[in-house]
Amino acid sequence: MDATVKSHLKKRNPNRIRMSRQDKVFSALNYTLLIILTFIVAYPLYFVLIASISNPRLVASGQVWWFPKDIMWDGYKEVFSYGQLWTGYRNTIFYTVVGTVFNVFLTMLTAYPLSRKNFVGKKFFIFFFMFTMYFAGGLIPSFLVNKALGLYDNWMIMIIAGLISVPNVIICRTFMQNSIPDELYEAAVVDGITHWKNFTRIVLPLSAPVIAVMVLYYGVAHWNDYWTAMVYLSKQETFPLQLVLRGILTLNQVDTGLIQDYEDLIQRQNLVELMKYALIVVSSVPLIVIYPFFQKHFTKGIMVGSLKG
Repeated sequence: MDATVKSHLKKRNPNRIRMSRQDKVFSALNYTLLIILTFIVAYPLYFVLIASISNPRLVASGQVWWFPKDIMWDGYKEVFSYGQLWTGYRNTIFYTVVGTVFNVFLTMLTAYPLSRKNFVGKKFFIFFFMFTMYFAGGLIPSFLVNKALGLYDNWMIMIIAGLISVPNVIICRTFMQNSIPDELYEAAVVDGITHWKNFTRIVLPLSAPVIAVMVLYYGVAHWNDYWTAMVYLSKQETFPLQLVLRGILTLNQVDTGLIQDYEDLIQRQNLVELMKYALIVVSSVPLIVIYPFFQKHFTKGIMVGSLKG
């Protein structure tokens, strides 16, 4: 490269900062550490995926590491042949979407007055919410109360149970205190805007990062919730996906005392092992696909919302 070209490149990047040797070493170490951490997190997911289509005997013997071997689709065929699976998917999507909408809206609505300095009774309500984080009635009292309210064997329990999470309320309150200046509230009051309009037109649009965090938190909780359904629901048409998948695995468990043919026993055990991995993939893929759409807001929202205000 001649001197003219080098001079031209320097002129095109006048503000380029030259890194010292120590900075280069530090950056190299950072990238190396991040690559290692990424591998530690991503490899188990990848292993589950390849194990779900590999021969279970090869997986058990440690021969499957990087690529699937002796590919078998029996696990997925068995899972997707179960008719209740699609009903479970439909129910879980409904519970997750509707429940998350109510969760996020009520959490933000609760956090809004708690973030205002002039809210009368603010300390009492904060103490009231914090008290519930450490003391609860337990399963039996909760069951009796929900049954008395007509929520037993009612799909609405999947949405109403855990409608507001106190830690999430605290995160949202802190975000509002640190990110939305008081002058904005004062200007809204001068313009004659009510609290409701201030909340819907100013607070909610400016709270997009923390709302994305809340959507992720509540959405994952609803998607993975099987305990509530197992306790309160008895009709299969209202079961969420996680409870359906649990039922599929339970129905296919091998009872060695009932199977006399050794070859048949081995095949059944292999099928169950394939189904275990397939069930993990079926239940996890939707969340993995959706997460990147919220990731750009996630870091900002959780960092700002978790700082003490």
